[in-house]
Amino acid sequence: MVEIVEVSPRDGLQNEDRTLSTEDKLELVERAARTGVRRVEVTSFVRPDRVPQLADAAEVAKALPDNGIGYSALVLNVRGYQRAVEAGIREVTTLVLASDTFSERNQGTTTREAVEVVREIRRRGREDGVRVAITIGASFGCPFEGEVPESRFAGVAAAVADVDADEVSLADTIGVAVPSDIETRFGLLRECAPGVPMRVHLHDTRNTGVANAVAAVRSGVQALDASLGGIGGCPFAPGASGNVATEDLVYTLHRMGFDTGLDLGAAIEHARWVTGKLGVPLSGRLGRVGGFPT
Repeated sequence: MVEIVEVSPRDGLQNEDRTLSTEDKLELVERAARTGVRRVEVTSFVRPDRVPQLADAAEVAKALPDNGIGYSALVLNVRGYQRAVEAGIREVTTLVLASDTFSERNQGTTTREAVEVVREIRRRGREDGVRVAITIGASFGCPFEGEVPESRFAGVAAAVADVDADEVSLADTIGVAVPSDIETRFGLLRECAPGVPMRVHLHDTRNTGVANAVAAVRSGVQALDASLGGIGGCPFAPGASGNVATEDLVYTLHRMGFDTGLDLGAAIEHARWVTGKLGVPLSGRLGRVGGFPT
């Protein structure tokens, strides 16, 4: 069993020119659920002037149906965490960027300072019964500093492991990783945080997303972020184009004999719906050609 976490309502929408209505965002969440996915990242509680596409985060969160799906949201600071909890969110993903330059541009903090912010969110999460995951962003490369040395990554991973989160994710924010990078860095994470559930967030910028997903699964990663139609990206990382497409991952993993619990036909249908709403082309392959056998 391999879990796919649908991130199109958050990471998928934050970098698109067209902003969907609150009603359309809720329909996207509902359509994602119809694929069979059990976890959906629905929005982010960040400054609306920085990410105007998700300015209605509280409205979306408060309108989510109670249907057994695990809904999560991205938060970058304690204020964002408080807003998310007040809106009914019970799982948050936090962010620590592997390079100081990117961290300062994205969050206004150094990497070390970001770890302390996440530590406080984790403390509050324990008190509130809220699940807290940490993503190490730019784990494989920085849009401003270039290569992230293995020694630098190992130091950040050790600091994050000390927070003792419920889950740790490595993000290929600008899509530069290749399978050997995935294997090496998840190996380092496992050494730092043995037993912690591992997740991966992949961008398909350089057409390596599916290959990297396979390498992650073979490295013991239990959960993969993906976005219907391959929509999305990071507005604060130059060159960070869309996420790996949900439908492409479903096809690949199913053909390899893994169970994702998702229906490929439904994933293709809803990938076509959201890209149509946004007026963007499908970046995933399966939405164009369909599955096999037909």
